[in-house]
Amino acid sequence: MSARAWVAFASVSFLWGIPYLFIKIAVDDGVPPAFLAWVRVLMAATILLALAWRRGMLGSLRGRWRWIGVYAVVEICIPFPLIAAGEQSVSSSLAAILIAAVPLLVALLAIRFDAGERATGRRLLGLLVGFTGVIALVGLDVAGRTEELIGAGAILVAALGYAAGPMVQKRKLVDLEPIAMMGAATGVAALVLTPAALIAPPESTPPADAIAALVVLGVFCTAAAFVFYGSLVAEVGPGRATVITYVAPVVAVGLGVAVLGERPGTGAVAGLLLIIAGSWLSTDGRLPPGLAAVFTRSRGARPAPERA
Repeated sequence: MSARAWVAFASVSFLWGIPYLFIKIAVDDGVPPAFLAWVRVLMAATILLALAWRRGMLGSLRGRWRWIGVYAVVEICIPFPLIAAGEQSVSSSLAAILIAAVPLLVALLAIRFDAGERATGRRLLGLLVGFTGVIALVGLDVAGRTEELIGAGAILVAALGYAAGPMVQKRKLVDLEPIAMMGAATGVAALVLTPAALIAPPESTPPADAIAALVVLGVFCTAAAFVFYGSLVAEVGPGRATVITYVAPVVAVGLGVAVLGERPGTGAVAGLLLIIAGSWLSTDGRLPPGLAAVFTRSRGARPAPERA
């Protein structure tokens, strides 16, 4: 991969690993989940739509608003508030580990909705390994605690939305520029979430830490992350770009431990390892070509040429 691709990869892995920390800070300071999601997407939409307009990309959205709306609902309007609601009762580390199950849910949904992505052989084994991790995580770390079970359930529903969103994008929106599409999707999401945000605003002005967390979530974790992600996909393709799925939860757990003093239990550690292993297998169990070439050279062999 080029230096630009590595910068984009590192940036997205970090920017999509830190939201759980800042969501936790905001909800613990009294910011309601729906309001948090609304502020986040409103800021992101403002930035992304301005960039898309400046680059002349908005014309490509004509006639696509129906599916942009569907994508906005399943990818943003449902997951963002649910993750924030879940983090009212579970740690940021646990939330990130549960979201790491997204590739497993993609493979599961593909059984019904995408024949080309159906899991067989090693991919099916990955599903079983990954869901064993989810069971270990929920069974060992939150079993018997009603509030945490509800919170974990909300985050798993959010993960299902994150899994369904790319399928909508692949079928109906794949030809759109990522910045324009995400600007439109976050704009639609902001409109959809406005009533909920108005019904349940913060009871008082959030403290400075919460306001800073909202700014980070909107400007960096949403708007900037999608700009970098679009650059990464353009440089290396969507297949290699999905490797961030395996890095982001590790970043999130590390920040939860270092900043918030969280201590993931046995179930969380076992669940993280099994979910990442299962996700890797369920997405064909391949290293991205650039890393595979490095690994091959390190063993003294010459890398095979990539297929066209």
